[in-house]
Amino acid sequence: MNEENVKAQMRKGILEYCILAILARGDSYAPKIIAELKEAKMIVVEGTLYPILTRQKNLGLLSYRWQESTQGPPRKYYSLTAEGEKHLALLDEAWDEMVTQIKIIRSGATAVEADE
Repeated sequence: MNEENVKAQMRKGILEYCILAILARGDSYAPKIIAELKEAKMIVVEGTLYPILTRQKNLGLLSYRWQESTQGPPRKYYSLTAEGEKHLALLDEAWDEMVTQIKIIRSGATAVEADE
C-alpha cells in the first residue's frame, strides 16, 4: 500500500471531527474551512467538504445562515448546534482514548503503566 494512500485513508477517518473542531472556534464558511484544512494538510480535494457539511447539517450537528459579503455573493456560514457541541465533546473523548490506546500498543506498556 502506498504511503499517500494510507495517509489519505487516515485523514478521511478524522475529517468530520476536524470540521466540527474548526466550527467550535466560531462560525465559518466553506472556502475558509477548506483553507484551514489545506493549511493543516488535512484535505486535498475541495469537493470532499461539501458532502460532509451537508451530512452534518442533516444530522443536526450544524446549522447555517446566509450573510451578505462585501467581496461577492452572500456566504453560507456554518455553526455548531447544541447537538454538534455534544457530539464534538464525545469525539474529543474518543480521540483522547484512542491516542492513549495507540501509545500503549506502540510502547508495549500495560494500561496501568500508561496511566502512571
